[in-house]
Amino acid sequence: MSVKAPPDFFADALGFPTRAQSAKPVVMTTEDTIAAYFAAFNEGDAERMLALVADDLEHHVNQGEVRHGIEAFREFCALMSRCYRERLADIVIFANDDGTRGAAEFVVHGEYLQSDQGLPEARGQKYVLPAGSFFSLTHGKISRVVTYYNLEDWLSQVRQPTGTPSI
Repeated sequence: MSVKAPPDFFADALGFPTRAQSAKPVVMTTEDTIAAYFAAFNEGDAERMLALVADDLEHHVNQGEVRHGIEAFREFCALMSRCYRERLADIVIFANDDGTRGAAEFVVHGEYLQSDQGLPEARGQKYVLPAGSFFSLTHGKISRVVTYYNLEDWLSQVRQPTGTPSI
């Protein structure tokens, strides 16, 4: 005689999520959302980044104009992919108690691949510089991102003949 176990018996007994538990929407904390945003950035996955931002995103770029909306952010991501290869390291993420605001400090390790309008000519220069981003979140989506870095530091690094980072 065999006994048929309920479908989720083994999953529950082994501590895995049951089908009912897996079907529940995953609620990410502010820190999780920001970490996922930076993980997608480091992997060059613009679509995953776009999935984390609100349709009415305000994107404040260092020394630039505010970009409004997800389509403007999509265009920015395409420009970044074309002109730069960057990886963020030493990321430290902070968030307020109600989850509506967050910040991150990190170090950018990059390579300037293709000349960007109004900036020096790209010759594959490498750079390393500290930076930070500030976030607002609305209904679990990033609704505002502000990024700051020292533009003069970046310029001095890419203007060097060998593109040697100053840090």
